[in-house]
Amino acid sequence: MNKKKVLALVTATVMAASAMGCGASSDTAETPADNTESTDNTEAAKDTQETGSGESEATGELSYTTLSLDDNKDLTASIKFLHHKTDREEDGTIAAMIAEFNKDFPNITVTTEAVTDYAEDSLLRLSTGDWGDIMFIPAVDKTDLASYFMPLDSLDNLSKELNFVDQWEFGGNCYGIPYMANAQGLLYNKKVFADAGITELPKTPDEFVADLQLIKDKTDAIPLYTNYAAGWTMGAWDAYVGTVSNGDNTYQNQKLVHTAEPFSDPGDGTGAYNVYKILYDACANGLIEDDYTTTDWEGCKGMMNRGEIGTMVLGSWAYAQMQEAGDTPENVGYMPFPITVGGKQYVNAGGDYNYGINVNSSDENKLASLIFVKWMVEKSNWCFNEGGYTVVKGGQNPDMYAAFDGCEVLSDQPALAGEETFLNDMNAESELSINAGGNDKVQRIVEAGATGSESFDDIMSDWNKKWQDAQEELGIEVKY
Repeated sequence: MNKKKVLALVTATVMAASAMGCGASSDTAETPADNTESTDNTEAAKDTQETGSGESEATGELSYTTLSLDDNKDLTASIKFLHHKTDREEDGTIAAMIAEFNKDFPNITVTTEAVTDYAEDSLLRLSTGDWGDIMFIPAVDKTDLASYFMPLDSLDNLSKELNFVDQWEFGGNCYGIPYMANAQGLLYNKKVFADAGITELPKTPDEFVADLQLIKDKTDAIPLYTNYAAGWTMGAWDAYVGTVSNGDNTYQNQKLVHTAEPFSDPGDGTGAYNVYKILYDACANGLIEDDYTTTDWEGCKGMMNRGEIGTMVLGSWAYAQMQEAGDTPENVGYMPFPITVGGKQYVNAGGDYNYGINVNSSDENKLASLIFVKWMVEKSNWCFNEGGYTVVKGGQNPDMYAAFDGCEVLSDQPALAGEETFLNDMNAESELSINAGGNDKVQRIVEAGATGSESFDDIMSDWNKKWQDAQEELGIEVKY
């Protein structure tokens, strides 16, 4: 697979950041159901034809919204779930959820495998077909969705019951459902802020950088922990390029590809320019760790909990992990990203990794997989426990989002019809990979800021040139 083919992949706003929010194990775990009696294929197939099987009356296909979790209690199947949550595999969280699932569906055996370098390895597994029945959908091209995954329901039907289901929609069908959702802000330690004399959360880049200086001057904490060495953590900065930085939830997937010089300074503290400039200024002013090349992803969780770190830029998925990493979870906070647009702060909320079901699985395994997915979404409470923004419409959100009161919460709108692949193509051609794993470009900002090797404006000019060249090469019209 060549470089541009790998880059030309569809990714959700917070996928790059969430993809590796986990431990460092890739062991396979199995949680067998308490199967008491096997059912032959004829009888299992018969179950899928009965009322409540989850089949849509209109299409005869399995459907999330018509499936009832009160039915199919006797279904016998063995399914495999491939995922990236190595931390939750190791601490027993996933095994405990499957044990609860088996109380309702005792004859469905669920085997799980956690993959460490999921973003890359999952694509390789997908291409070989060696992955099982359920997986978190990796960065595939939307035009290839039907080749790998079965449609779970129509967008019209699914969007009435769940949030953020358009991430893996194509041709009116949804091929994925988020296991949780993220709201994009940043982590901070409340005690560190108090010790530094910070009484109000910053709302602009200038206020934030000034607060980082206060943390450096008045505490022993690292003001901003970059997580440079992990690599994937750098992609978190891309999540603020659209809605958060300009208040426009059509920008990321509809306007960015048509925008001339999207990395130029608008002059009012907003836009992509000022998102990345926060990082550059923090590095240039010595407001990060002493040696950014030696950051430690696992170690930083306890450091944040203990007050050895003031702030970290990561999606809300990381909040629960920071709380669990020490004895002072009450000091871990989550705040809106410090950019204000026209007097208002905006929060972008969207789906994390999505469950996808193998289109080539047997009918029995497809039904069992859809049952498991629906149970996980609606019954497991995984989203809430991870600090996720609710996927189920009307669901409860954790208290961690209290700081978002007064902000406007928006979700990125999907690409326009006929332009579904434009952003993928632009990301690949420019090799900037905005919100698609473009970690190297953000690491470049850290290196340049810390060493003075490049000015920030020179980097932004280079990105603008790459973007313009890609537009010309692909024949994409510049409208804005």
